[in-house]
Amino acid sequence: MPDSLAVILLGIIEGITEFLPISSTGHLLIAEHWIPAQSEMFNVVIQCGAVLAVVAVFAKRLRQLISELDKPANRDYVIKLLAAFVLTGVGGLVLKKAGFTLPKTLPPIAWATLIGGVFILAMEFFVRGKSRSEYISWPIALVVAAGQLLAAACPGTSRSGATILFAMLLGLSRVKATEFSFLLGIPTMFAAGAYEIHHELKHAAPGTIHWHMVLLGTLVAAITAFITVKWLLRFVQSHTFNGFGWYRIVLGIAILLLIMHR
Repeated sequence: MPDSLAVILLGIIEGITEFLPISSTGHLLIAEHWIPAQSEMFNVVIQCGAVLAVVAVFAKRLRQLISELDKPANRDYVIKLLAAFVLTGVGGLVLKKAGFTLPKTLPPIAWATLIGGVFILAMEFFVRGKSRSEYISWPIALVVAAGQLLAAACPGTSRSGATILFAMLLGLSRVKATEFSFLLGIPTMFAAGAYEIHHELKHAAPGTIHWHMVLLGTLVAAITAFITVKWLLRFVQSHTFNGFGWYRIVLGIAILLLIMHR
């Protein structure tokens, strides 16, 4: 398969899966068992393309938060976003310094995908019919940060799925949980991308980084993610995540069966 086609396919997968509760990292690692694999830096940096889509979709909300920071509600919201980001960043650096690396083999990804699907169904059952709040409390901000770290440590967990459902578990509305999760993803994934680029520039041999391929994957991910995010924001207004839960269960079982019959 030509490298450019592989990069385009991986960019499409990233753009579709990054903000759906089905795990972009898990899907990229699964895909790379059949599509020529790229570097870890590539997988992280193309997430920045997906984040650019969030910046575009939430441009009005971001302008409001920044231009009206003197309002107590906006200031409180931004402080909690920053606190969740700092906690995620510190936790991520601890994992890096400890030498933690994501598993690349299919079995742990398959199990995380399957268990994550069961978790989604369980959480949706638990929160069904419960009253919802529009206020981001400190416990919600902290549990969302924990959800990001869980997703970073376990491929197949889904950053958006964990953060949104953890926030809903503490009483936040689905729409507000989705917004907070997506906005928190902006500094989180930009920081992760910057870290990986710095690491690659520091350690990679000259001429080994194909930046034009990274740029291509990032652009494809941005376009695909923009369409996906616009759709998902409409979807969460009147739907649960049960369908994604069943999808994860079926996918996880299918991968395990494929492994067993190799």
